[in-house]
This record gives sequence, structure tokens and C-alpha cells, in this order.
Amino acid sequence: MHTPVGRRLFTEDIDLSNYWFPTLYFRDPKTHQYEMVPNGGLLVYYQNRGKGDVANGGSGLKAFPPGFKMISGDPTRRAKKYTEGTGTQEELAERAITYTCLRYTTTNEDVYSYGFPSTDCEAGFQGRVHMPSCWDGQNLDSPDHKSHVAFLSGLDNGECPRSHPVYLMKLFYEVTWDVHHFSARWTESDGWPFVYSTGDPTGYSWHGDFQNGWDVTVLQGAIDHCNNANDDTANGVISACPLFTIIDAATADQCDLAASVRESVVGNSTKLPGCNPLQAGPTDATGYTDDNCPNGAGDAETKPVARGHGGKCRLKKKRFQW
Repeated sequence: MHTPVGRRLFTEDIDLSNYWFPTLYFRDPKTHQYEMVPNGGLLVYYQNRGKGDVANGGSGLKAFPPGFKMISGDPTRRAKKYTEGTGTQEELAERAITYTCLRYTTTNEDVYSYGFPSTDCEAGFQGRVHMPSCWDGQNLDSPDHKSHVAFLSGLDNGECPRSHPVYLMKLFYEVTWDVHHFSARWTESDGWPFVYSTGDPTGYSWHGDFQNGWDVTVLQGAIDHCNNANDDTANGVISACPLFTIIDAATADQCDLAASVRESVVGNSTKLPGCNPLQAGPTDATGYTDDNCPNGAGDAETKPVARGHGGKCRLKKKRFQW
């Protein structure tokens, strides 16, 4: 079960892109039933980063080409594998997936980590994803959805490797989950009671997907002309870019997307959606399909999926920061 997020922020068909991230569930320590954890929506940052950016002396960043796809993170991962700071692409990919446990107590600061914390996060549990921003210039996708792209040498800035010389706009995802909503129903002695829809109780399977649906001409124009120090585009105000006409939130939030899969994904359930048995690792998880699903792991209910959002409008779950 992923949370798909996409159009519509603009009044015209200029961004039909899709963005995905796995859903977080609360597993009640007493009943062992699963409940979907509410979140504040996906905040997508479009960032000018890397040596290729004009501000850093480069020739300019490029828009995502039509049909371009990529993923950051690994849904099968269950543990940290690489020594931080080595700068290999494998280590950068691992460092691209992080969390912050937001706290407002007087004795605790925010906890920054790669796996799930062990405490309540009173102000929210925030997942973050750095997407690759270097492209090989040839392939729109690859079998693993990763090999055709690479990370900047400093993750959030730096140089692209020679194998992936094209500097793209950098995407950064941010999702904040209201885990505090369940704080009265568990204690630290129970262990962290939240799991991802991937069957992950560790947090290391956090990941993000992107499928480009931009009008490439509009996006390239925004990259080239809407990052000016003398106006609000430099502050991330997308309405300040004349290439964008923004739809109002009230109109956008009226749209609903009918269920396309008959499966129970909200409310209390004894199983996670699909065939995703809990796998705590530390070895990578095994991926299952309906054909080889372990007994009892699949969700046999056939209730329709609850409300989604889509159509010709902005999704409630997507916010956009230029």
C-alpha cells in the first residue's frame, strides 16, 4: 500500500506527475490490529542544487524528460549497511532516507535518525526523502528504477558522477505523521508500534517514487526564469512565477478519485494490505506476490478502498514548494 500523490495544483495540465510513499500503520500492542496513521500531506520541494546550477557557475539545470521515472530508497531494506561519510552511491542512497522525531518537551530535542525511534514524537514523526538529481542522459527508467540516476556527491549539493552527467532539478519529499495520536495506547516497554505497509517494523524501507508528468517546456522555463533574488520566486512562492497559474484550494479539494482496487486499507485490520507479512530483518525482506503469499499474510477482505483524491484538481495530500 503506497500513498499516491499527484495533480492538481495548477489550473492547466502542466504538472500531471505522480509521487508515492509507503503508508504508516499503528499496530496495537494489545489487539495486534492495524490502523492507518494520519499525516499532514506530502510536501514536495523543487530545489536548485549541484554544480550544474547557474548560481553555482554551471550551465543550468534540466527539466525531467517526458516519461522519466525514479525511486529513492528500498522497500526491502531492514537495516543500515554502509559506513556514513564514505560518499559512495550506495552510502549516499542510504543517507538519502532519514527521519526526525519532532518533540516539544523541555528535556528532549528532536531526534534525527535512519530507523524508527523508540519514543513518542509529540510534534510528529517526519520522514524525508532526497531524490537523485543526476541523470545518465539516455534512459528514462531502469530495471531497478535507480541505475539511470545518481546522487550529488554531497547528497544535497555537489557534483554529478561522470556516468550521470546531466544535472536535474532536485526533489525532496517530506511527510509528517501524527504518531502522537496513538500515544495513550502504548508504552516504550511495548516497543515502537508503528510499521510501514511494506511489512517493515524497522523504518529502513522508507522510500519515495516519482513519475514525471510535467509539461517540460513549462518546467524548464520555471527553472530558467523563476529563481530570482529580486522577487518572491527566490523564497519559494510559486504564485510569483508567471508561468504558473494556481488553482484555489477550495476548488481543488472538491475532487475525489473512485477506488480502483477492492481491498481494505483503512480502519482496523488484522493484516496489512496486499501480501506484506512483518519482516524485521536485519537481512533484506522477501518480496511476495499473491501467487506465493505465506498463509495468513494476505488481506482477504474485499471492501472498497476509502476516498482518494484526483481528477482535474489538486490533491489534498500534495503541497508544492518551489
